[in-house]
Amino acid sequence: MSIQAAFAERVKQIVQEDPSVIGLAVGGSWISNEIDEFSDLDLILVTKYKIAGNKEKMLETARLFGDLVSGFTGEHVGEPRVLICLYDNPLLHVDIKFLFPEEFADRVEDPVILFERDEKLSRIIRSTTARWPQPDFQWIEDRFWTWVHYIALKIGRGELLEACDALSFLRMNVLSPLLQVKNNQNARGLRKVEKELNSTDLDWLTSTIATYNRDAIVKALDNCIHCYKNLRHSLFNEKIVLQSRAEQLSIEYLKQVADK
Repeated sequence: MSIQAAFAERVKQIVQEDPSVIGLAVGGSWISNEIDEFSDLDLILVTKYKIAGNKEKMLETARLFGDLVSGFTGEHVGEPRVLICLYDNPLLHVDIKFLFPEEFADRVEDPVILFERDEKLSRIIRSTTARWPQPDFQWIEDRFWTWVHYIALKIGRGELLEACDALSFLRMNVLSPLLQVKNNQNARGLRKVEKELNSTDLDWLTSTIATYNRDAIVKALDNCIHCYKNLRHSLFNEKIVLQSRAEQLSIEYLKQVADK
């Protein structure tokens, strides 16, 4: 039994003795049976009474499950209902999402149910549909060229670390999600792209990684532009309003910066 499975089984044995717990489920790699030694554990704890929002109560609950080393809420990833935990004996990363039954219906995937009372979680899954959020093409197009201009500004000023960080932002929030959509995959940022993208698309993505060198950063940004334009041609339909003037001005400005 993996350390993740052993931990989940221990949590199951604990929570099924608590009448306030409606159910326990697990998501992520567990669903596709891809758990390996490097996997974390994504638990979903559904309760009668609200726990999310009360950090001390969240921590108190998490301490019941094992040797909790550290725990903090997930505002930085847009999910304050999640407690991100590090356990020891064995060392394991565990995310615990605290939900009401009504909140369980709003989900991006169908988790595996480990424990439930009166089939409440199963009924919710049967009566609702999981929806993985997809990139908003218009939202991206409205912003991309201003982001390009911003990175060119940072290159021109010599703020190369800031420029490198902004290139990473484009990979995470624009290029990788669009490449995943192109390959009929869920848009998951940079998760598992080395395994799931074909070699050509992965080469496009890695070409946007720059060393700490002005010319290399300019080249990486230029590669971002070419990659984005190719993806735009493949994915966007006529309903997407292209920001042609912003595109032209930003590309011209990047050329001016590169020539200095």
